[in-house]
Amino acid sequence: MKIAIPMANGKLTAHFGHCQEFAFVEVEGNQIRKQETLVPPPHEPGVLPKWLHQLGADVIIAGGMGQRAVGLLGDKGIEVITGAPELAPEKLVQSYLDNTLMTGINACDH
Repeated sequence: MKIAIPMANGKLTAHFGHCQEFAFVEVEGNQIRKQETLVPPPHEPGVLPKWLHQLGADVIIAGGMGQRAVGLLGDKGIEVITGAPELAPEKLVQSYLDNTLMTGINACDH
């Protein structure tokens, strides 16, 4: 499984579409196996969902995301989790794997 997290300054950022980079965390079983950071293409409607799908993302953990992006990712079979706290990718992924990830309101909904 590959989990993608929009980041700024080494931790999750609430701004999915305008993030500086994405952490891609590969998971096998309940263990983190590999992590890499990639710079996304310039923000345009629909570009990020296509790019994330091409890179094999299975799950996106985000602070906030517009409903159009949520729909486009869902159409590609990618699970979307919004309202996640601004933590380091490893902590978010481990919380997700342990079923202890606390989420709140989608940052784009208010």
